[in-house]
Amino acid sequence: MAGFTPQVDAINDSVILTALVGAIPLLAFFVLLGAFKVKTHWCAIISFALAAIIAILGFKMPASMVFMSATQGLALGLLPIVYIILAAVWLYNLTEVSGRSDDLRAVFNLVGKGDMRVQALIIAFSFCGLLEGLAGFGAPVAIVAAMLVTIGLEPIKAAVLTIVGNAIYVGFGAMAIPVTTAGKLGGVAPAYVGTLMGRYTPFIIMLVPFILLAVLDGKRAIRQLWPIALVAGIATSVGQFFTSMLSYELTSVVASLLGLVSCYLFLLVWTPQAPSEYRSEAEGEDAPSTSRITLALLPYVLVVVLIGFTKLWKFGVDIDAALKSTDVSIPWPGLYGQLLEPDGSASTAAIYRLSLLSNPGTWIFVSALVVAFIYSRTSSGGRFPITFGKGLQTLLSTIYELRLSILTIAMVMALAYVMNFSGQTTSIGVALAMAGAAFAFLSPILGWLATAVAGSATSAGALFANLQATAAQGANLNPGILLSANTVGGGIGKIVSPQNLTIAASAVGKPGTEPEMLRKAAPISIVLLLILCTIVFLASQGWLGAYIPPLP
Repeated sequence: MAGFTPQVDAINDSVILTALVGAIPLLAFFVLLGAFKVKTHWCAIISFALAAIIAILGFKMPASMVFMSATQGLALGLLPIVYIILAAVWLYNLTEVSGRSDDLRAVFNLVGKGDMRVQALIIAFSFCGLLEGLAGFGAPVAIVAAMLVTIGLEPIKAAVLTIVGNAIYVGFGAMAIPVTTAGKLGGVAPAYVGTLMGRYTPFIIMLVPFILLAVLDGKRAIRQLWPIALVAGIATSVGQFFTSMLSYELTSVVASLLGLVSCYLFLLVWTPQAPSEYRSEAEGEDAPSTSRITLALLPYVLVVVLIGFTKLWKFGVDIDAALKSTDVSIPWPGLYGQLLEPDGSASTAAIYRLSLLSNPGTWIFVSALVVAFIYSRTSSGGRFPITFGKGLQTLLSTIYELRLSILTIAMVMALAYVMNFSGQTTSIGVALAMAGAAFAFLSPILGWLATAVAGSATSAGALFANLQATAAQGANLNPGILLSANTVGGGIGKIVSPQNLTIAASAVGKPGTEPEMLRKAAPISIVLLLILCTIVFLASQGWLGAYIPPLP
């Protein structure tokens, strides 16, 4: 088969026209979803069909390569993404089936002093950030959204809170893989890229807790709970600012832990005034014992411990490196060797990485198996009876419940890979880069767009890091500023990613509600993106002075 090299001016030799045509599938998805309320899986299928037709007729990609691009996307959608979601939702469902979710509510009630809004803020912002820093790849959204429903929050509100609270941690997610990817592909030290990200994010972090309160309960929540929001924002901002300079890989982990501890200590001396509809109380006679509290927290503590161990343990043996050494690289049939870079070399994007032991989904599954076994052996005096067999049956029912979500995610990833490999996504990026020095303002939009399409800030770096660096050179700009903007913008773009919306909707048990979630979350994503664009533009022009360190 003859090789195929994506062309950014494939249509009438015009970059602008090619970009406009290339944007059609993505625009169609959001218009169908947001304006016409078409079910998400049909949005994905229709948009995929449009992308395939445009790839063949407009970008001249061989039909066989379009098909194989879709299959590689499907494979990535199933593993690791669906794999992680199934594990996370199964873990949550075990707490529901066993009845121990009631005790979990009592625990959070104690920490949040009876105010459900405070509990939701801490979980959606700080705990979600901790999971994002350790695992990423959809696991934090699936776990945290389900937890918010457990404490009594309305499902759609729980989903929106989770995807918004998660966003600012995504760039540093999964031990900062997006930062490492952007830096290496853009030719700039990842540590420098991470440091610059830590200079942008505090401006946004300070706003996020207040946005979450507004989503929760409007002006009343901001008026009543601004002190705890301020504490969470300041602590997390300080954590990201300093940790990004010292060890960018641990930025999200340290910052979220600092936020958690600060909120806990502050609540020891400050008590919120909860309105009746957001007041959660545990009856004295039903107050859980220490052992019941331990068992209620077990699923989430075990997840953090196991994933933390697999990612952070370096004494004697580097566990993370050892697990990653078991990954299998698979040159994708019909693509690898035929999909070419502009210099004629084979594109490494056509290599699929099969990860099992290094996949956080595996350790969430292990956690769920351990929890199912322990719950089957300890019923707390007959109060929470469940057999191990019932726990395994819960996995089967979870798969059935998520069947449409699985289809949606698979089709979204097929769409993303066809758009990426045919050149549709890149053509949009190149068109934006033609803005010259003004591109600094537009730079974060590339990361936002790539993550909106692919659902991954790491993919955003893989797609546009080289483009960002090249555009910076042409416009005489600091490439580190644009690469960091691309990565932070990717996190904000995840708020509107179809894949992310489906994960959240599935986790809260409301598949098909993605249009409503998108209408609520999209304005927040756009506002945060514009703030980031402004910060990056000021930084690129030198107007932030010594606050932005020079390129080493």
